[in-house]
Amino acid sequence: MDGIEKITGRIAQDAGREIDGILAEARRQADEITARYEAQAQRESEEIVARGRRNADERVERLASVAQLDARKLELAAKQEMLAKAYDLALEKLLNLPDKEYVDLLAGLAVKASSTGREAVIFSQKDRARYGKAVVTQANEKLGDGHLTMSEQTRPIKGGLILSDGDVEVNCTFETLVRLQRGEMDREVAKVLFD
Repeated sequence: MDGIEKITGRIAQDAGREIDGILAEARRQADEITARYEAQAQRESEEIVARGRRNADERVERLASVAQLDARKLELAAKQEMLAKAYDLALEKLLNLPDKEYVDLLAGLAVKASSTGREAVIFSQKDRARYGKAVVTQANEKLGDGHLTMSEQTRPIKGGLILSDGDVEVNCTFETLVRLQRGEMDREVAKVLFD
């Protein structure tokens, strides 16, 4: 029996060594596979992080561009509002000129706009009652041989006048004159306001 025990002992030892060898090889292969997958996971993780950073950077750039554009739009809107207020103030100053200057201005407008010297001058209701006769008289004096007349009709205008010769009307209302000047003078006014 001793011999069988020795043989079985040797077989058990050989089997144990073989098992240890197989286990060692399995551990080595498992470690190799683990290392390979860990390296792959690390690469993919770095790629995902890099892609995320690029996307975040691009998003930040886009948001910054949008913010700059919005800021420019707001600035432009504020400038447009300030320009509009400047022209509104100019119109208000025209409407509130002292009486003599107001009459002189209206008479000068009538003289410049008159082509025949025989037009009817149309005012706002307030200006007709207050300044009409003085404006027409002064304009006729400046024209020399002028025969401007004060129209019976009035118009819903803030200030200025309209010359009417039949179907032809020349609009010299302050609203129109300021609007026309705005088209020509926006750049100069903007320079004064914003430079």
